[in-house]
Amino acid sequence: MSRSPAMPARRLLLAALALSASGCAPLLTQSPGQGLSPVNAVSDGADSHLILKGHDVVSYFIDGRHVLGLPTIKSVYKDVTFRFATDAHKRLFDANPEKYIPQFGGYCANGIVYGIPWGGDADTWRIFDGKLYIFGGAGSRDAFLLDVPGNLKLAHRYWDEEVRNSNAFFQRARRLVFKVPHYKSGQELAEAVAKAGAK
Repeated sequence: MSRSPAMPARRLLLAALALSASGCAPLLTQSPGQGLSPVNAVSDGADSHLILKGHDVVSYFIDGRHVLGLPTIKSVYKDVTFRFATDAHKRLFDANPEKYIPQFGGYCANGIVYGIPWGGDADTWRIFDGKLYIFGGAGSRDAFLLDVPGNLKLAHRYWDEEVRNSNAFFQRARRLVFKVPHYKSGQELAEAVAKAGAK
């Protein structure tokens, strides 16, 4: 069965409509603007752009682990709210926010390799060259680790050329339909990780 050339465009339109119909709040929550869009953020009480569901970004660097921040200890930077476990962490962040902000808005770094801002679990992370990278789970992290230099290069390229300052939902829909040339499915990535582990 042959497909018409308009079929991918229709699929993209349907995906965008479905995302729009699911509500506008997430579209706005993850797109605060001011240089940190899009971000892996949720709305929680008065914090309309709370990154990483309130996990303390300084803890990754200082404590070597993920820690949930407190709603009473927070900073707002470029309209994104960051919560901290301690006042000392807040002071460190306030002195140099860019040092602690997760790369790619806190989205899964492996997803950004494919131009897809999606996922990002605060408990699955790595620091490379002094920068924090979040992953959408152990499988995504392990796939990324198969070629850290190559994957970092691709992720930074797609972030800079497509994802930064975009709307995460529309960018995601676009790249789920119009896949990058090097796209690999979750199953293909899992097989590559298993093969590398068997060596």
